[in-house]
Amino acid sequence: MAAGTSFLRQCIATTTRTLVTAKSKHSSYHFSTFLLPLRTHSRRLTIRAGITNNEEVAAKAAASDADSGAPTIFDKIISKEIPSNIVYEDDKVLAFRDINPQAPVHVLIIPKLRDGLTELGKAEARHGEILGQLLYAAKIVAEKEGIVEGFRVVINSGASACQSVYHLHLHVLGGRQMKWPPG
Repeated sequence: MAAGTSFLRQCIATTTRTLVTAKSKHSSYHFSTFLLPLRTHSRRLTIRAGITNNEEVAAKAAASDADSGAPTIFDKIISKEIPSNIVYEDDKVLAFRDINPQAPVHVLIIPKLRDGLTELGKAEARHGEILGQLLYAAKIVAEKEGIVEGFRVVINSGASACQSVYHLHLHVLGGRQMKWPPG
């Protein structure tokens, strides 16, 4: 029985890695559960394996390409290759609605020029101006969205914080009561 259990776990792990890899390559796919048919000890088993929190796995996969210089999904949104619901734009920043909102208002704010600023943990003194502009844009977005009386700004920096796109971005969240601690 132990050998069968080990084999079963290996199959689930392999399938999970495959699905998570597919998700990281195609961010519009969401795999919440999948069915895994197996034949063990001449019995056919169908195992329902849930992937409820694959953000950590996706973040680690994204981190491996963080400094490759390849265009991110945000670069493609800036260049209008990928459509987005723009909330605010100026010459330095772009703000658009998150496609997977975690609050009634969930807007992402990004610098139009990445300039090596893939995550906050890599900020340098030369990035001070754009960091200030991003925070000021968060205030403008909050005003436009009618949440200036209470909103949260979140920056995920690095794989341990579940950053999944390595182009610095701020999440502006509001429209509901926020809880503490946040994560």
